[in-house]
Amino acid sequence: MLDRFRSPSLSLLLTRSFSISATPQAKAKKMPPKKPPAQEKKILLGRPSNNLKIGIVGLPNVGKSSFFNVLSNTDIGKAANFPYATINPEEARIPVPDARFEWLCDLYKPASRVPAFLTCIDIAGLTAGASTGAGLGNAFLSHVRAVDGIFQVVRAFDDAEVIHVEGDVNPLRDMEIIQTELRLKDIEWVEKHLDGLKRGGRALGNSSLADRAKKEEIATVEKVLKTLTVDNKDVRKGDWTNKEIEVVNSLSLLTAKPVTYLVNLSETDYTRKKNKWCAGATGLYTPLPKFRRLPKIKAWIDTNNPGDPLIPFSVSLEERLSALSEEEKAAAQDGAQSALGKITQAGYASLDLIRYFTCGPDEVRAWTIRRGTKAPQAAGVIHSDFENKFVCGEIMSYDDLKEHGSETAVKASGKLRQQGKPYEMVDGDIAYWKSGA
Repeated sequence: MLDRFRSPSLSLLLTRSFSISATPQAKAKKMPPKKPPAQEKKILLGRPSNNLKIGIVGLPNVGKSSFFNVLSNTDIGKAANFPYATINPEEARIPVPDARFEWLCDLYKPASRVPAFLTCIDIAGLTAGASTGAGLGNAFLSHVRAVDGIFQVVRAFDDAEVIHVEGDVNPLRDMEIIQTELRLKDIEWVEKHLDGLKRGGRALGNSSLADRAKKEEIATVEKVLKTLTVDNKDVRKGDWTNKEIEVVNSLSLLTAKPVTYLVNLSETDYTRKKNKWCAGATGLYTPLPKFRRLPKIKAWIDTNNPGDPLIPFSVSLEERLSALSEEEKAAAQDGAQSALGKITQAGYASLDLIRYFTCGPDEVRAWTIRRGTKAPQAAGVIHSDFENKFVCGEIMSYDDLKEHGSETAVKASGKLRQQGKPYEMVDGDIAYWKSGA
């Protein structure tokens, strides 16, 4: 009876299926290869914020406050020829040089122009023993903990009138002191935190997700301690998973902060690109084009904190240039260029900060966001309503606008894109946001 309700096509299909399965020579149809799993996006070390700060750190009398003053074009930093002239930290917002911003201002000729800024903090000098409280060390280290990145100023100039807290000038020793004090304070902090976790974790089981999460946290903190003590590494140089980074970020560790080394040379050494700490294989005081990265100091960084940037500069040169007009500065920089712009850009980049632009006749403005920020959160730095009621963004790249010369031409070329919530902002994007009522 069943056959009467079977359609001819179904009978044919069943017959064909039977004959195929019964034929040993037939080959099974190949399935397309599976797509590889999407790579997990790496979480960044540090506070998840767009308002990040960088602190100027170093021993006393290495030029920190003088550098802060010329960088900020102020005199609020207390520069003096004795230790601890600075007690309370000073703060300034430094415009970040950007040729793209200048070009956009030339194109739109806005009534108002607002560049990106880097917030910089002048922190008092640290000395050997700071981690145990020597020289107001606990207070000064708390100031370091409050920032998100570090400009470490290293003295490489000789001046009998400027005393050195250690008696003589030795940048390698000075860098070792700062690294040791930051690590020792982190070790103390982590050991105390780990002790509290273990005391509270004695009754943990394996049944609940909360217990397992707490055990994973304890394991991560133990790994942090091992990195500092056994591996003898700063925390930022460890290899961390995303789950581990979440724990590391909660600890606010000193050695997890990015470091940019700034080597303060005399104006003479900086101009002629010679210094005894620049010695290469051919001997002391050999002229080194672009300093060849200051080999002795660079070798120390490569051994202890590989990958950290090094920038030579001269506070005495910067102070002299700061008193000149723009025309006089241009004439005075024939032999040696100011390094302040490069330093500001390096500090901004070390914090994983990028910027996007909003442009029009009223205002051209650079908005600072952290690398990896999605479109709604980028819009939210302007106003929270733009994030909460986000619809989309009209995005074009700076390069496309510069190539085509106008927004109309960019749109005509199909380079103006509508981007939704998943879009990850790219440094130099030009954005127009649309939000709901």
